[in-house]
Amino acid sequence: MLHSLRNYINRITSSTISDEEFKYGEAAFKMKTLKKKQFLLHEGSVCKFMSFIINGAMRQYHIDDKGNEHIISFGIEEWWISDRGSFTNLTPSRYNIDAIEDTNLLVTTRDEINSLKESSPLFLKMAHILDENSFIASQKRVEATISYTAEEKFIYLMETNPVFVKRFPQNMLASYLGITPETLSRVRKSLLGK
Repeated sequence: MLHSLRNYINRITSSTISDEEFKYGEAAFKMKTLKKKQFLLHEGSVCKFMSFIINGAMRQYHIDDKGNEHIISFGIEEWWISDRGSFTNLTPSRYNIDAIEDTNLLVTTRDEINSLKESSPLFLKMAHILDENSFIASQKRVEATISYTAEEKFIYLMETNPVFVKRFPQNMLASYLGITPETLSRVRKSLLGK
């Protein structure tokens, strides 16, 4: 399972991590398996881990006062999932994270991540790239949420993460896009008709 992480580090950093350097990672990560619908994090708990998805699919979401679910992010193979705000600040999370499919993860703690950054130049480089990519993706997602039409949101999703459309149920995609399932159905039908 660790070979997936190693391949990911090599790919994202455009480098080859040495056996000696990767030993730090082997010690820092623990394997965790979740069954479908099993929780990794509950709202109100402090998120004390960062997780790398080996296989499976997950979602991070919030349930509002009216009981409506708002999906913040999805996670699939070779993606990271965590509540970064809770993880960094050690504050209670506003989110739940659960498995949509049976999922295998490599899990590490805040202390281990910090230790890896200090002891491994490639883990540090990977962390910087992840932070940059996360910031850019968040900016684009905010822009799409506040200024795109429902059709533009769906087109943007198809351009950036087409696998989501095949992998996740329509009601979850609608929640992620901030539109109703009925609107998503209408948009999909309209785009297919073009």
